[in-house]
Amino acid sequence: MSKKNLIVGQSGGPTAVINSSLYGVVSEGLRHPEQIQHIYGMVNGIEGFLAGTVLDFATALPGSSLEKLKTTPGAYLGSCRYKLPESLEDPVYPRLFQKFREMNIGWFFYIGGNDSMDTVSKLSRYAAQTGSDIRIIGEPKTIDNDLVHTDHTPGFGSAARYVASTVREITIDANVYEKKSVTIVEIMGRHAGWLTAASALARKYKGDNPLLIYLPETTFDQEAFLKAVEKSFEKNCNVIVCVSEGIHDAEGTFICEYDSSVGTDTFGHKMLAGCGKYLENLVRSRLGVKARSVELNVSQRCSVSMMSATDQMEAVTAGNFGVQAALNGETGKMVSFLRETGTDGSYSMKCSLEDVNVICNEEKTVPADWITADGSDVTQDFLDYAAPLIQGTVEIPLGTDGLPDFVYRK
Repeated sequence: MSKKNLIVGQSGGPTAVINSSLYGVVSEGLRHPEQIQHIYGMVNGIEGFLAGTVLDFATALPGSSLEKLKTTPGAYLGSCRYKLPESLEDPVYPRLFQKFREMNIGWFFYIGGNDSMDTVSKLSRYAAQTGSDIRIIGEPKTIDNDLVHTDHTPGFGSAARYVASTVREITIDANVYEKKSVTIVEIMGRHAGWLTAASALARKYKGDNPLLIYLPETTFDQEAFLKAVEKSFEKNCNVIVCVSEGIHDAEGTFICEYDSSVGTDTFGHKMLAGCGKYLENLVRSRLGVKARSVELNVSQRCSVSMMSATDQMEAVTAGNFGVQAALNGETGKMVSFLRETGTDGSYSMKCSLEDVNVICNEEKTVPADWITADGSDVTQDFLDYAAPLIQGTVEIPLGTDGLPDFVYRK
């Protein structure tokens, strides 16, 4: 059998372990020299591939330098938010597959979230329609944890650990004062509140901060919120409130829109930011207490200082599994995670495959019964679900300057 080449790309927002998934794909590909001749990387995803920006891992990350991918944040290959046309009759498709043929591509991997799985779906459907034998596999990635048909996604565990750790630090900072104060912590999450829910892991005892947690799965009522804050002062004069950026009112209007107009990204999603600042001003003006807001912003997705060893290991495993599946002829699939719980309550995970066509453009939200009836907290079920995913510490290699020694694409 003649050898073919493997190509891999990254898309969407980065995570602390998206490069671990990349490492998993590349390292597993290197174990099959009898089938795979070259391993290429798309610089800036499918958009970069169309522009001809491709690298060869043999020269880009030779030898032991490949290992540094596992402790490097961001997307080593660069990312994009390019949406392929809905119609498979669009001329971009024959153009893409012509380039695949010219590069002798036999296996295509795309690491990303919901919109990236949309790309995998379209390419695999076009391949089937035209009789192409390219194997096309999606590798899951997103701190939002909103991909369906998988227990969780690589990236969520590390981001959840960062959120919980940071909220615990903010709590310690707030508690130095004995004067009433409210700190609003704004956390990523447009329609799914998984990451904001992870702030509950910061609590060390019942009644600890954050005292209030609001997710986009429920309606946010400003008057009820103000009453809940006032009630919380009975427990602690320093109240920490964690909110998803996508919290909204009963009409579906994002709370951030009360304060300013928002734009949209290339996929038509509203670019949300500012609900924390709005609520800070609301609390200060209505309750007359000290208030501040903290927006965790990109740190929650790019920090490796709080990388979960479990998350890193599972990301690598997903990359390995995807390559093995493609070499066995699988295509049009996304690697998924199946949770296994031992008789002693221990956690373990195994990989499986799901049809990417039933995953793309769908969204997994926090189950309603994992949210309290008043919508201001999460239940023990969520804590039991999330706790195993944040376990284990990864040692980050340091350079001679005392700072993390990341690998950079030149």
